Amino acid sequence: MADGDLAAEEAAATGPKGIPGFLGRHPVPILSLLCLLLWLPGIFSLPALDRDESRFAQASRQMIESGNYVDIRLGQVPRYKKPVGIYWLQSATTAATAPFVGTQTIWTYRLASLMGALLAVWLTVWSARAVLPPLGTFVAGAVMAGTLLLTAEASIATTDAVLLACCVAMQGVALRVYKASREADAPSPSNSLLLLGWVTLGLGILVKGPVTPVLAAVTLIPLCLWDRQYRWLVRFRPLLGLPVVLAIVVPWLIAIALASNGAFFEQSLGDDFAAKLAGGQESHGAPPGYFLLLSAATFWPAILFLFPAIAAAVLRHREPVIRFLLCWAAGWWLLVEIVPTKLPHYIITAYPAFAILVAAWLSSPALANLWGKIAGWVACVQFVVGAGALAGALVLLPRLYGGGDIPWLWGVAALGIILALTALGLHTLGKWGWALAAMLAAALAFYPAITAGAGPHLDQLWMTRRLAAETQRHVAAGDPPPVLAGYDEPSMLFALGADLGLSDGKGAAVIAARNGGLALIEAQERGPFLARLAELQADAAALATVEGFNYSRGRKVLVTIYRVGQTAR
Repeated sequence: MADGDLAAEEAAATGPKGIPGFLGRHPVPILSLLCLLLWLPGIFSLPALDRDESRFAQASRQMIESGNYVDIRLGQVPRYKKPVGIYWLQSATTAATAPFVGTQTIWTYRLASLMGALLAVWLTVWSARAVLPPLGTFVAGAVMAGTLLLTAEASIATTDAVLLACCVAMQGVALRVYKASREADAPSPSNSLLLLGWVTLGLGILVKGPVTPVLAAVTLIPLCLWDRQYRWLVRFRPLLGLPVVLAIVVPWLIAIALASNGAFFEQSLGDDFAAKLAGGQESHGAPPGYFLLLSAATFWPAILFLFPAIAAAVLRHREPVIRFLLCWAAGWWLLVEIVPTKLPHYIITAYPAFAILVAAWLSSPALANLWGKIAGWVACVQFVVGAGALAGALVLLPRLYGGGDIPWLWGVAALGIILALTALGLHTLGKWGWALAAMLAAALAFYPAITAGAGPHLDQLWMTRRLAAETQRHVAAGDPPPVLAGYDEPSMLFALGADLGLSDGKGAAVIAARNGGLALIEAQERGPFLARLAELQADAAALATVEGFNYSRGRKVLVTIYRVGQTAR
């Protein structure tokens, strides 16, 4: 055997060079610490975000306040976009912390995402154990934990981190089933492990509808076509598993069907899911290639290794476990690239497979052909672009949307760039373990500085925070809930409560004239509001104005707070 072949074989058996062996023996506590350092600053420092986070959090809060854990309400209207799973989890984390901080603190709702993201990292390690030696499993978990996209999803109160945990658990079971069907010496999964796969499939449906079964389909169908075999699917024991999935999902589906008179299915499957397939929903359309371009940021910093790892995996496609990971990653990636509606987080379901492929490549990082070398150069360019974007965000965001430069953030940006360039240099020298360490150090410099350093000072973006504070300053005893026109972002509901009146300018004038109190009117609705008040012979006094940038709509806004006198009845 040649010396190079022997070195590659030894590396594959032990894991990437330059990484201490104890990390492979105790991956979970070390990765958990890494995750908390990356994610907690954003969880505790950022205000409630528009739009989805505030929608989820407010609907969960209304569940707690009403005691109705079947129906989903946002303000005074139904919220039938997603199933109930995430609302139950957010309600649980907030109810547990409510005796200490109440129900109006956004971080309590984010705890569900934190736990989901932690589980996703742990389950990535567990899934990698079917493919890699212990040190390689640690690398897979570290790559997953360090991605910018998972950091974002772990820090906000939405569905995707929890959904990801369900997906990784389900796919980890499926990987073991497939491996046992293709390798004679691989152990067959136990009934309890198969049950875990079916349970997480059902829980995923309860969190975000059809995503988990679709992920299973785009992984398993290509595998069956590739191998020209399908009989191995009986190893999943569907007669055992399908009743479990139905037991998890059906009771709430029946309850919500009765509570909503069938409206839940019409809105969630018709207005939401089908609309995403038909076109770019809510101005979120993009052509194919969107996620490829965005990967320089979303899979940063491990984007430095991703495309060489994919090129190497294609060469190793005859290995069953590599074939499974390729079908998992490519099947989901192609699906979300084809679907017209695109949001950055849609791709995250493919990232655990990519993380394991990266760890597999780092265990034997050979660029075997021309395509591998081209992939390596592309990855270097993407890595540098991502690092530059993060450094630019630290420097420019406070200047554009805050009170001006924050000098210490320039120092952090410089440190992050130095660490990133160090990682790039170590990568070119073949110091894979040290390169990974430098990359994660760069992430530890960039991410908390953006979320906890720059984020809280971007006052122009946090329009709701400033407007809610100004409203509380002017509210008087006996005032009815304020009425809002124009700037109707969900974060205002979370800040001021479910009884906040939402209307256009004319409607707000009618409500305010009838009830009195405060009216919050955006500039474009001011004319119709004042004109209708004049027709109703109601008085309005401007108390304050708040100006900012609505990042959900991409434009500046100016909101005036009026006190409206109640008209005689």
